[in-house]
Formats: sequence, C-alpha cells, structure tokens
Amino acid sequence: MTNSRMVDAALALHRFGLGPTGSSLKAISADPRGALLAELDRSNAASVPAANLPNSSQAARALFDFRAERAAKEKMAQRERKAAEAQRMAQGMASDDNAMAARDNPPAAAAPPANAPIELPRQLFLNEAKVRIDAATGAEIGFVERLVWFWSNHFCISAEKIVSMVGPYEREAIRPNVLGRFGDMLLAVESHPAMIFYLDNIESIGPNSIAGLNLDKGINENLAREILELHTLGVRAGYTQTDVTRFAKVLTGWTWLPLRGNPDHGGEFVFNKRMHEPGEQIVLGKSYPDIGLEQGRAVLDDLARHPATAKHIAAKLARHFVSDEPPQPLVDRLEATFTETGGDLKEVAKALVKSPEAWAPERRKLKRPSEWVASGLRLTSIRPPLGRILQAQAQLGEPLWRPPAPNGFPEDEMAWADGVARRLDVANEFARLLPDESDPLAILDTAIGPLASNETRRAVARAESRQQAFALLLMSPEFLRR
Repeated sequence: MTNSRMVDAALALHRFGLGPTGSSLKAISADPRGALLAELDRSNAASVPAANLPNSSQAARALFDFRAERAAKEKMAQRERKAAEAQRMAQGMASDDNAMAARDNPPAAAAPPANAPIELPRQLFLNEAKVRIDAATGAEIGFVERLVWFWSNHFCISAEKIVSMVGPYEREAIRPNVLGRFGDMLLAVESHPAMIFYLDNIESIGPNSIAGLNLDKGINENLAREILELHTLGVRAGYTQTDVTRFAKVLTGWTWLPLRGNPDHGGEFVFNKRMHEPGEQIVLGKSYPDIGLEQGRAVLDDLARHPATAKHIAAKLARHFVSDEPPQPLVDRLEATFTETGGDLKEVAKALVKSPEAWAPERRKLKRPSEWVASGLRLTSIRPPLGRILQAQAQLGEPLWRPPAPNGFPEDEMAWADGVARRLDVANEFARLLPDESDPLAILDTAIGPLASNETRRAVARAESRQQAFALLLMSPEFLRR
C-alpha cells in the first residue's frame, strides 16, 4: 500500500468523517474516495434506531402535561400549607408573632435525594443525545453523520427554547432529507413545528386575516427573514425589506395546534386559514396568488432553485469541509452540481468527494468541539457517562443543540482557536479512562498514521505515562485538525 493512499485514507476519515476507529484506516486505504462514495449510496445511511423515541408533537405534549401536573402539585401544596396555617391560627397553637415568622420564613425545601429520577425535560434530551452520539461513535467513516450535523447546524433550532422537539426535529426534518433534494429538506424544515415555534411564526398573523382583524394582531418576520438570509439566498443576495415583509405575509397561517386543549394532536403543524394574510404577494419580483398553504410552498420551491441559494450552499459546504477560504474551482463545481441536479444533495456531496481541491494535503480547519470529542471517543472503547460527554462539548463552547443564534455555530476556524487550550482538560479526563493494556503508539497509528509528524511521535513515545501519551495524541495538531 502506497503512503499516498494511506494519507488519503487518513484525510477521508478526519476531513470528511468523524475520525478513525480500530482498523478503519487500513480498511479504506485501497480506495478512500470510493469508501466515502459507498457510504453515501448505502440504504438508509442517515437513519438512526429511534423506534422507542417520541416524535416531535408527542414529546411536546408529554412535556406540556409534565409541566401542567407539576404546576398543579405546587398549587395543591400551597393550598395545603395555607389550610394548615389557618387551622393552627384557629386553634391558637401559635402566637401572632410566630405565625408572621412562619409566613416570612417558610421552611427550606428538602434537597432532592442523590438517586432522584431525572425529570422529563432532561430525560427527553438525554434519550435523543444518546442516539446521536451512538450514531457518531458507531459509524464506519461518519461522512453521512457529518452531513447530518452540517445541515442540522445550517437549519438550527435551540433546546434553550424548545427542548422537547430539538432531537425529534433532527430525526424528522434533517436525517430523511440529508441525501435527498434541498427543496424537500427546506420544506420539511420550515413546516416543522419546532422551526415554526423557534422562529416565532406561531405569533405571526396576517393583519387583514380574520384572526388579525378580530385580535388586532400583525406579522412576525423572523421566520421569513432567516429563510432568506440564512437558509437559502444568503446575505447580500439582492432581496429587500419589502421582500421579507411580503414573504412573512405568505407564511402567516403556518403554525401548530396549541398544546392546551389538544391532548391528541397538540404540537402538530397545521395551516390555519383564519390567520393567513389574504391576497396575492410579490416576492423577489414574482407574483404568488393566494392559494393558502400552497402559496408558501411555491415561494420555498423557487428559493430552493434560486441561483443565489446554489452559490450560498456551495460556499458554505466547501468552507465547512475544506477551508475558511475554499478554492474557487471547488465552490464553482459544487454550485454547478447543485444547479444541474435541482439541488440533489447526494450528488453535491459526491462532487465534493470527487473534487481534487478537497484533498489538498494542507489541513486548514480545526475540528469543532463536537467533532473532536467524537473522534476521541472513536479511537478506543472508552465511553464516559453521557452527561460528561455533553458537559465536555458545552465546556468547549459547543453545547449540543444550543447554538448562540439562528445562524448556528460558526464555521470559521478563528471562532474555535481560542478554546483549544481548554481541550487539554477533556483530553486528560478521557486519558484517565484508558484501559491499562492500551498501547499509545499503536493508537497513534490508528488515529493519525501517515499524518503524524516526527515531533508528535517522539512526544507520545517519551510521555511519562500511558495516560499522558494518549492526552498528547488527542492534543496533537494532526488530531486537532481536519
């Protein structure tokens, strides 16, 4: 096996995937590009085992019921405390001063027992997080999983606002479409109740609609603005504030069934005609007649096929996988493939793999914290508790499904460079879990093989302990970069 093939295999695993596992470096070295392409062609490549997990609306209803029940219990406890106090007062068992002190200084709540069950909001999140992390650690290469993460960040929502739906949203809107048509993913995302809620479209009512006139309400432009600016055309693509406003009117009525009063279907997407702004709308110079839900679908379909969308998506994919300033021929090739195939995302991913510019030996991108943590876990059989894995990502600045804004976590390297030093604590903690029989030099060959410099090999070989050697490996430039 030539060294160049081994280098390409290492690049395939680190640049396109989630890092090597066991013998994967040797396993794909005969044809690294072919291995990536084969993963794209695998049936149900992006699916995860989730038969026991609730869908979005089920999770939202369960959380609503949980919170309603907790609020009812708190009110009942307040009633019981007031009744007990009234009884003591009536029986003369406490002086007025003592009663006042009791009111001003209620007994402190008892600390929950150490083995207290995890409350439902946290449990819903952990169940979804485990499925995602298992998919990352168990993938042969992880290219499809990286694409899932890319698109989930591109079309991000946040657990800070809608914790019940964040995991199901990725499973329902992103994974089924990650190797399909961009237009299908766009529609799935923008009509998903999680996105409708996250970007406040449930509050958007056509001012001249039945509901708008009766309630004296108006539009909320958040969803329309982010679709144009972040999800499709990109900034400086030529749309105007008027386009945003008119598009927001098109999207009025895209809402969900309220959780209160809908125990069977609350949280599901619905088009509410009474909230929809009546009449024709002109967006980006094209007229869209008022045909209800189909008016919004027509705008999204045109946005998915817009030349500015092809350019925006091509540049962002190249920037994510290759370089903050990707080679223009690579961007042009991805843009052309997107346009010629009608936004076929599998073909765009294949074009990325087949582009010679994507295989440049210079490794110009830092792995994001989530990628670095996943690639560290894939090296050995160590599996820290799930909560610690999530804590590590948060500690490094990329808490799972909690982006700082609707534009997601940043793609540029400088956003993550300042936090590299903090990774040492995580590396040391992972190293302490390393089995005693582990050979750091053997793991080095598994992890970075032909990419390892002589300096890195010497540092690992001269380490004072097995744990220190593994931590140094995780912190090496060759492992930190993709």
